[in-house]
Amino acid sequence: MILGPMCTVAVAAVAQAADGMTLVEARARIPQRELPAFWVGDLERVSALVAGLQRGQVTTIATTPGRRPMVLVAFGEREVVQHIANFNSAIGAREPAVYMDRAARKKPVILFVGPVHGQETEGLTGLCNLISVMETGRDLAGREQAQLRALGERCRLLIIPAGNPDGIARFEAKTVQGMSVDDVRFWGQGTYTDDKFCGWPGCKRQHPMVGDNVKFLGCYFNDAGVNPMHDEFFAPMGPEAPAILKVAMEEGPDLAVSLHSHESAPSVLRPAYLPMETQEAVRGLAESCYALLKERDLPHGGLPAADADRGNPPAPFNLTSAIYHISGATSFTFECPHGLADEKSCHVTLEQILDIQLTLYEAMMGWVLEGR
Repeated sequence: MILGPMCTVAVAAVAQAADGMTLVEARARIPQRELPAFWVGDLERVSALVAGLQRGQVTTIATTPGRRPMVLVAFGEREVVQHIANFNSAIGAREPAVYMDRAARKKPVILFVGPVHGQETEGLTGLCNLISVMETGRDLAGREQAQLRALGERCRLLIIPAGNPDGIARFEAKTVQGMSVDDVRFWGQGTYTDDKFCGWPGCKRQHPMVGDNVKFLGCYFNDAGVNPMHDEFFAPMGPEAPAILKVAMEEGPDLAVSLHSHESAPSVLRPAYLPMETQEAVRGLAESCYALLKERDLPHGGLPAADADRGNPPAPFNLTSAIYHISGATSFTFECPHGLADEKSCHVTLEQILDIQLTLYEAMMGWVLEGR
């Protein structure tokens, strides 16, 4: 197990639970540690960061069921180009440019969607550090990031640091690095009234996650029990996914990522229900990202393979899929390691998690600029 200098974890904190946990037990398992200044695991840090921005333009794009603001931070001026049809109709006309004439733009547009699952604060930390880099030239650890900033200035960056503010507000641990997969199960998917874990993927069989059988509402969900990754996109149940999709629809990004976290090595996932050509493009991006991670002695997973969607049941049509179908963006999901202590997990420090996130962003910018 690899732990950073500020990441000492008590044995009790990583002990395996049975098949459930109470809130009292979950709180007792949170390590007593001081998190480094670069780590952002709560909404207060996000609010303080965006309140002082001079270069970044901050817009509130939604208000959650818990009455929390959901913000967009944009760097780079928006370019006005031809836009006379929605994406679906433009494809029907066989003229994608009448939706958004991307070739007429001087800069590519990249959309970063922060964690829609509130316990996955790796992406929240990464995006807040990216905001700091674009604003000051330094990340929140105080390190110069001249290369990343220079790439970012050649793009228009759309950053939604918190894709589910309600879920993040419910996450008391701020990070599960050095903890156990059982802690992820508690804070992520929640528990039923008998204190048993809802678990994954079982937590998706009831949606919204409300009712007399729910005890601790996991951080996957907003305060109304909606998981933004699996909202009903044609008849929305919550405000978060529609706000994200509206940004995508209006801006027509060239590239978009939904940031998630898991137990394993950093992975670019195959996007479901996207054209094979777009899936191949995502694979090419993954190759660029993984090469950069390897160069920096950081772990990575396997390459996604383009494939047709089939099977019974088939893959879900999720938020990543919806972003493509409303904007034509090369859209994908990135899974970052939590850095759990379990034997089979990808063991990374908080510092390495930050570097994985910033490396992904650098790879994305370099890839989209090279493509232009």
